[in-house]
Amino acid sequence: MANHSSAKKRIRRNARMEIVNKIRKNRVRSFIKKVEIAIDKSDKALAEEAFKIAQPEMHRSVSKGVFKKNTMSRKLSRLSSRIKKIG
Repeated sequence: MANHSSAKKRIRRNARMEIVNKIRKNRVRSFIKKVEIAIDKSDKALAEEAFKIAQPEMHRSVSKGVFKKNTMSRKLSRLSSRIKKIG
């Protein structure tokens, strides 16, 4: 158990940030799922639109430190190539 006030504060802060980061991860996953659903329907226009909306959200999660840069880069690349194969 933490004895110093700064350590206690850090524990409280970590607990709050854990919740925030979970929300951010789930938000990104939801956007990715919308793109994947459009890809499964073979609707290129819908998939491209969903991808355009998902892209900034995915980049934002990287800048907030929720995901690593290469992870999001890989996911974006794979989604993009799957969308291109539809047409």
